[in-house]
Amino acid sequence: MKKCIFFDRDGIVNKSPGPGYVERWEDFHLMPDFPAVLSTVREMGYEAVVVTNQRGVSRGIMTLETLNEIHRKLKSLLDRKHGLELLDIFFCPHGEWECECRKPKPGMLLEAAKRHDLDLKSSWMVGDGEKDIEAGRRAGCRTILVSDGKLDTKADFVVPDLKSLESLLKSVLEDCRTQNVKGKAGRKKE
Repeated sequence: MKKCIFFDRDGIVNKSPGPGYVERWEDFHLMPDFPAVLSTVREMGYEAVVVTNQRGVSRGIMTLETLNEIHRKLKSLLDRKHGLELLDIFFCPHGEWECECRKPKPGMLLEAAKRHDLDLKSSWMVGDGEKDIEAGRRAGCRTILVSDGKLDTKADFVVPDLKSLESLLKSVLEDCRTQNVKGKAGRKKE
């Protein structure tokens, strides 16, 4: 099974549109430090999956086709400009309480794990809100909140920005790798 870092989209991958929605590609602005974060994740042997609530579709603010185009262009930009790959992008287009996939429910993470053979206990959820953290916890992942505010959170770690996230990921993912190697070396063969 593969390990994965799940990323919320708005506020982590791209600049948050505030209370509204990214309604077209021209309004999608990649966070300057996200490619470095993604590069670290990939170098450490983790897959990367974006999981994002996109209620704007159910509210008629954007079409499903437009959302898919934004995601296609995001994947293309990361590949073409930075040589980086996302394993997949999962989104919930539904309104409140209509489904099992809308964060804080863990449906998107569970579906990604099923589809791509991901080990959720060895995976992490990174987000900028408590809904992201709750979804990660419910799926069995460890969690990192990116927030410069003093939020009451159940996240395993809190960092103020993506630069700090990159440093933290280098440290914790290396620790996970080292512990895994030690664990394997210390097992008795039967």
